[in-house]
Amino acid sequence: MFKFTAKDRSTFVLVLILIFQNMKGIDEKILAIIDHFQLNNFSFSKRVGVTSTTVDSIVNGRLQKDGSRKKTKPGYDVLKAIIDTFNINPDYLFGKSEVMLRPDQGNYPTYSGIPKVVSVNDHGEENVVFVPVQARAGYLDGYGDPEYIESLPSFHMPYLANNSYRCFEVKGDSMLKTFVDGDLVFGIYVEQLNDIKDGEVYVVVSKSEGVVLKRVFNKINDNQTLILKSDNQNGNYPTYTINVEDLEELWQVKMYASKQIPEPLDINDRLFNIEQKIVDLETVLRTKK
Repeated sequence: MFKFTAKDRSTFVLVLILIFQNMKGIDEKILAIIDHFQLNNFSFSKRVGVTSTTVDSIVNGRLQKDGSRKKTKPGYDVLKAIIDTFNINPDYLFGKSEVMLRPDQGNYPTYSGIPKVVSVNDHGEENVVFVPVQARAGYLDGYGDPEYIESLPSFHMPYLANNSYRCFEVKGDSMLKTFVDGDLVFGIYVEQLNDIKDGEVYVVVSKSEGVVLKRVFNKINDNQTLILKSDNQNGNYPTYTINVEDLEELWQVKMYASKQIPEPLDINDRLFNIEQKIVDLETVLRTKK
């Protein structure tokens, strides 16, 4: 038998009222929620846990044989997911209040568990969006703008599937010798900030620093900050911290591509060993004479 808290019971009752009432305008309400959080239908559907087709049928309608569109009314599960995921005031959904968010919990946190905008191919599969160096300046303002993301190059990689990936071009030498200027890093979107692994490399998108590539150390539980560290110890790249409230996106680097072909790491050791053998051989020859 299910047990409901007072909050769950209230939500349940309000949602039932919404379902059995005339829900005229519910599509506009849901569309307003999508716009408020600067999402598109696809990213909204992933947050709520339904298919993008379901969201499209609610806000745009299903195409009929006569060319018209018939909008689908959302069921209880969809409505409850929207209310719980985005902290929506149920009264807003059925027209009893103009306040969209529950007043007792304030605004939804800036960082979301899914990119605000993604690119998909004709089969509904997510593309990898490429952010070149020249696009970095506009990315901080445009990462939530569907038109901006659509303007960036994108491509599908079969082995980077079932998650949201983004490709960033490396700028500068702050991460030498791990990455060099012009390398391409492929990052998977971090859905939960508690999943940040100390010492791993991430592309960090923040209001204060823009787009940076750093090793990250998680201090969220201690003081709501992240420590960002450069690999290049020879340059002027001090370690610094950012507040979580500044964070817009976080991508954990999973692979990279480089035009630089590294030499074998042990080449100097091999040369030294050869030189030492020659010296030893010369010593033996002189002794025999």
